[in-house]
Amino acid sequence: MMADDCCKTASGTTATLNDPRWRRALWIALGVNAGMFAVEMVAGAAADSRALQADALDFLGDAANYAISLLVAGMALAWRARAALAKGLTLIGLSSWVMVTAVLAALGGAAPKPELMGMIGALALAANAGVAIMLYRFRTGDANMRSVWICSRNDAIGNIAVMAAALGVFGTGTAWPDLIVAALLALLGISGGIQIVQQARLELRSVAA
Repeated sequence: MMADDCCKTASGTTATLNDPRWRRALWIALGVNAGMFAVEMVAGAAADSRALQADALDFLGDAANYAISLLVAGMALAWRARAALAKGLTLIGLSSWVMVTAVLAALGGAAPKPELMGMIGALALAANAGVAIMLYRFRTGDANMRSVWICSRNDAIGNIAVMAAALGVFGTGTAWPDLIVAALLALLGISGGIQIVQQARLELRSVAA
């Protein structure tokens, strides 16, 4: 939630949103996430890993997140809040789909390849950690800026979980660690989406008032 004091509210002003550092950070984050989506989708299919595929969808959602943030940066608060609301609902929808696929995969299927899972998970962690550090200064802005930070934070946590799943699959020889992590990533995405939607609705109500 945004604080009511002037200093923190100012971080979401038009001047801040037009800051070249903010736009440059979004462009870099967009490129990183679009590239990692392609890498993880291919690797997820090759490794037969639901966790990698879930993380790949998260990269896709984040790439769209950054693109929308660039589009609405500098617009009125109402438009930024509407964009954040759309992103939050999309995140909830994608995460729910991942949860359903993980449940279906639990009904059957072979164990994924842990070595490939671990390698790609480490690469994704390095990419997301760099993006999260770059965006850290913008974490207290409006719902649109906060949604960018939440997605970046969730990604870094998710990559650590994917690497843990790879170790679990290697140790047990079963698909359960992979499926459990996929489900946890889905829950994290749903939680983040709800946070974004709640703040966006508060901002829309404040504009209407």
